[in-house]
Amino acid sequence: VQLVESGGGSVQAGGSLTLSCAVSGDMYFVTCLAWFRQRSGNEREGVAGIDRDGTTYYTDSAKGRFTISTDNTRETLTLQMTSLKPEDTAMYYCAASARVRTWWWRNDYDKWGQGTQVTVSS
Repeated sequence: VQLVESGGGSVQAGGSLTLSCAVSGDMYFVTCLAWFRQRSGNEREGVAGIDRDGTTYYTDSAKGRFTISTDNTRETLTLQMTSLKPEDTAMYYCAASARVRTWWWRNDYDKWGQGTQVTVSS
């Protein structure tokens, strides 16, 4: 499975951005796709996840502001972000897992994209 993110950029606080992740390869065993982020000096943390039957998961910081989705073929993973805050500034990564137990735990994912930078200015 290969993952390639796009859509990052710079935006002012309160603005919106949509991140996309092109997913290719054998998806048969992939049970969960997710977005993670890594803020400067911090560990990589989960933001939102979506499993094979379409159930979505969000961290508290993302609930109500971010929306994760895939197309029918799961070839595109999207993260719509609204009401962005300076603390959302981070490198955002999409990830795939065939063995996830806890959707937000980075060690449950073994496929990662290269990341896309999101910068939110106040």
